[in-house]
Amino acid sequence: MAEVTGTAPADVMAELAGLEDPKARAVNEKHGEDHGVNLGKLRAVAKRLKTQPELARELWDTQDTAARLLALLICRPKAFEREELDAMLRGARTPKVHDWLVNYVVKKNPHAEELRVAWFADPDPAVASAGWSLTTERVAKRPEGLDLSGLLDVIEAEMKGAPDRLQWAMNHCLAQIGIEHPEHRARAIAVGERLGVLKDYPTSPGCTSPFAPAWIAEMVRRSAPPVA
Repeated sequence: MAEVTGTAPADVMAELAGLEDPKARAVNEKHGEDHGVNLGKLRAVAKRLKTQPELARELWDTQDTAARLLALLICRPKAFEREELDAMLRGARTPKVHDWLVNYVVKKNPHAEELRVAWFADPDPAVASAGWSLTTERVAKRPEGLDLSGLLDVIEAEMKGAPDRLQWAMNHCLAQIGIEHPEHRARAIAVGERLGVLKDYPTSPGCTSPFAPAWIAEMVRRSAPPVA
């Protein structure tokens, strides 16, 4: 992607302030966010700015949530050092910043595996959830070397009482094991049934339930070859 230089952080912050919408803020606050910028409009700003690593760092340092989200869209993911990403994750205060940092930046960074191992058992549940998210990525795409039975042991022992964000990440890993690895599917479903995590989560019509047994069953059904 082409890079643009010379954009002033103050100009970007002024533009973001102009995009502040009370209705968007009200919706965002229901999800634990603290900004009022529509994400579609934020992405449009990012598309115009293109990749600007230095500007991204300056925007991140403002600690403003909308600015940090924009920073994650215009940064160069491979440019960050391991210690930088660790500090950024620990300073990510809102769910969206946390999610975008992990999914848009850390997963594309050469230190992703080191951070996965370091974060996986971190005492901070928000940090540990990032470790689980990176582990889920490996379960789906590069499972070689992972102890899937061991992961199921940890999930069975700890998911029920885990804080929300960590519980959600562990549940995603449970579902992914069941979806991608038929040899572990029966146990993954059994663990999900026994724990009952997210069984009653409200799901819109046409959407897949996050309850792991239902999630696994639906995704396996979709991937099955059509009956002749």
